[in-house]
Amino acid sequence: MRHETAAVVFQETIAENIKSLVLRVSFADEIVPGQFISLYSADKSRLLPRPISICQVNREAGTIRLVYRLAGAGTREFALLSPGDTVKVLGPLGNGFPVKDFTDKNVLLIGGGIGIPPLLQTAAELHKASFAVGYRSETYLYEDMQAIGDVYVSTEDGSLGTKGNVLDAIRENGLHPDAAFACGPKPMLRALSAWAENENIPLYISMEEHMACGIGACLACVCKTTEEDGHSHVKNARICKDGPVFLSKEVDLT
Repeated sequence: MRHETAAVVFQETIAENIKSLVLRVSFADEIVPGQFISLYSADKSRLLPRPISICQVNREAGTIRLVYRLAGAGTREFALLSPGDTVKVLGPLGNGFPVKDFTDKNVLLIGGGIGIPPLLQTAAELHKASFAVGYRSETYLYEDMQAIGDVYVSTEDGSLGTKGNVLDAIRENGLHPDAAFACGPKPMLRALSAWAENENIPLYISMEEHMACGIGACLACVCKTTEEDGHSHVKNARICKDGPVFLSKEVDLT
């Protein structure tokens, strides 16, 4: 990981309160799908960076795409960035999805809400990827996913695909993958963990959590695990450093 000043290449709004930001960075070649970066505010009163998952990587151009939701003062500041501006970044951070172990497998990529963006680069590095994604109503990145593989959608209001949640879409379409990678809110991950156990398939989950330092030093983003850590001898793991991707059986989602 490295601190650097990234140049803004492009930014646009792709849905209500959802922005797509392209940055030029020096570490594009090092990124593993599922990793994230931290963006720093220019306002010195906001000391902590904002973690944002990496949506796509263009290794030839040396650029990354971030898709994020406007949630507070920090992200509203980033939303004002335009080509020619710069922003301080730290990355790449965390681990990623084990794509190299599943390139010949039928992998279902499951996302809910703002957990959908990191699935795009993940799919690009798999050979047999399909998507099952859940939205409240308005969709985004739908056409991007269609360009890669089959997309099964659920919406809470039934405006597109299956009415209900992403697990309803999986069951309605009779999906039985060899493995699954998921990112989204904890209730979704908890339900998917039970589904994967019933299907007897490995499920890798990317945990969403509020973070502070982003490098594992502050212990602000600790999650419960099912096994003791060999060093600290407690059932905890740091999402920013040990994750954000875990095998679902390794974490306690209760």
